[in-house]
Amino acid sequence: MTDQNTGSRVGSAGAVSAKSSGELPLWAVVLGWELRRGRQVILHGEVNDRYWLWGRPAGFQEVLAEYLEITGADVVVWWDPLDGIAFPRPGHRERFAELLLDLGRTDLGAAGGAVDGHEPAPGHHRDIDPAVARQQDSDIQQPARPGSRRTASDRQAQAVLAPAGSRAALPTDVEEALDLARRVVASPLASTAFVFQDIDMALPIGDPASAQGHVRLRAAMDAAVAPTRVAGKEPVRRNAVLAVTGNLARLPDWLTTEDPRIVPLRVNRPDQDERRWWLEQLRPGLHGVEPGTDLEPLVRATDGLAGWELDALVRTSMLRAIPADRPGRLLNELRFNVRTNPWERLDRGVIADSARLLGSQVIGQEAAVTAVAGALSTAYAGVEFGGSGTARPRGVFFFVGPTGVGKTELAKAVTRLLFGDEAAFARFDMSEYREEHTAERLAGAPPGYVGYEQGGELTRRVQERPFSVLLFDEIEKAHPVVLDKFLQIMEDGRLTDGRGQTAYFSQTLVIFTSNTGADAMWDLVHGPVDDLSYEKVREHFMRAVEAAFQSMHRPEIFGRLKPGVVVFDLLRSQYVSGITNRLLDQLAESALEDRKVVLELDRTALCAWVLARMQLPENARYGGRQIRNELEGLRVALAGHIVEANPPAGSRLRVGISADGVFRIGDANHDANGNPDRSGG
Repeated sequence: MTDQNTGSRVGSAGAVSAKSSGELPLWAVVLGWELRRGRQVILHGEVNDRYWLWGRPAGFQEVLAEYLEITGADVVVWWDPLDGIAFPRPGHRERFAELLLDLGRTDLGAAGGAVDGHEPAPGHHRDIDPAVARQQDSDIQQPARPGSRRTASDRQAQAVLAPAGSRAALPTDVEEALDLARRVVASPLASTAFVFQDIDMALPIGDPASAQGHVRLRAAMDAAVAPTRVAGKEPVRRNAVLAVTGNLARLPDWLTTEDPRIVPLRVNRPDQDERRWWLEQLRPGLHGVEPGTDLEPLVRATDGLAGWELDALVRTSMLRAIPADRPGRLLNELRFNVRTNPWERLDRGVIADSARLLGSQVIGQEAAVTAVAGALSTAYAGVEFGGSGTARPRGVFFFVGPTGVGKTELAKAVTRLLFGDEAAFARFDMSEYREEHTAERLAGAPPGYVGYEQGGELTRRVQERPFSVLLFDEIEKAHPVVLDKFLQIMEDGRLTDGRGQTAYFSQTLVIFTSNTGADAMWDLVHGPVDDLSYEKVREHFMRAVEAAFQSMHRPEIFGRLKPGVVVFDLLRSQYVSGITNRLLDQLAESALEDRKVVLELDRTALCAWVLARMQLPENARYGGRQIRNELEGLRVALAGHIVEANPPAGSRLRVGISADGVFRIGDANHDANGNPDRSGG
């Protein structure tokens, strides 16, 4: 067959070999070969996308219906849950009505009778002129002559030609449509193809009432026979009954596992060749693109985009005046739909001064702060291996070191520096992901499982706030399966949830924290903490982290993380007073804000006492967290005094500590005898 729109693209074998020339999507070509083998197909995947068809974009129904017609189908019947039976190709409604009439005549002829005085029709299909079809429709509606017999096919033919919504119109019920398909495809009178769109919506899995419908679907697929050879056409192996679903998991497994004649076929997003065809054809719509401009960087950067998204990408380029030679920016505009990129809005001076700014908030971690500041400068500058189209996160860090030395605090400080809003900080406690099945929480449960509709915790967060700092705390406690998710994020910069929606990590900063090696480190301490150099601390933790990934048989993850490993130092005595004063400031601010009470703190005595406590080995190993624990007694004593004395707003309280470690709290407005203090202190 040679079609006027396709030229010689349809060969004698009936299949279309158009993949190399960009005229058809690959899934359509594969479908043709499966039909030629006599198989029935369940199409699933990106069935609501747009595809390239004969040099133009087209929807799924148009591509599939036209392809079925040019590869041998005389009639393409389309069913969906909303409209019921329809005919997407011109003239197929009338052909189907004629086919139904022929079926009725053949049935009666086989029984030795005639219909309305007509002899049984010959066993081949003939086209019907619309005017003739209307006349036949009129004939059908006339009262039957005495002795004539009307068949179900007569009534169905009348329904095919009846206006939509009329009493005679074909029903929308899926089970009746399946029964009709089963009867039609079992006849060799014509080459027919029935397509059941969104069959999973009409027959939801798990619904007992749907079981019979699934059985009817397989029965219709199995009943199909080969049509009689028609002059000028190569016969197809079987009439086609195709089911279409967005997700194969929404249909019962036995449909594709118990019958080798029924196979699933995934409809994928455009591959590299197809994306190249899209972009070449839509080249005039790209901003600032000359006829000879190389589009290959954009072709590579758009991996994973749907056809609709490629079209939207071109529109975005023109609307926002972004040239195709800046694929990274163009993709960000498409994916995140923002005019203001927080990374681009950052002040250069702030980034240049980031080491000092971060160091003022995270005390005693000069090496860690310097490493992070350097990486922020790289992220701000946009310098990256792989070019501007890379989708990897802006930065990936692995914070490792003793507990309580500022790993989480540095992550929060980075968030405040970059985005000015701690809401952009998201913490995931990896101790909650110890079991293998908990990995599904990050990217979402698969269809049919509890929580599927909600998507994944991580993917949902990134979809809602693509500009974020993501902290994965105590990563060593997560199940190894979880690490596969992180490997994909670091390598590809994206993660697809159970619903098929993709989260992009190209605008995130990813931070892992770990205490790996922290306990063993104290075996190196044989005296004061300050005697152990940072170089030895760093060497110890680097070995511990590498050994941990080796023991999990995941050296490739360590290889990707190694450039971002940041080793935190021990809490040295010179920084204890600074952390103590910061905690005392927070206590004083809280008392003033909540009770309107001013605290006069004896900082010298309090800091000296805390420093002495932190010299004890059992306290030193807990870092800054232990300083807070030591001051917890002061907080409790202060709260007890306020409850008991109920000082009025504006009161001043002296806060100190005795030589034996007892906290002292008194009214600073009176002297030791209870008289008003007029000293001005």
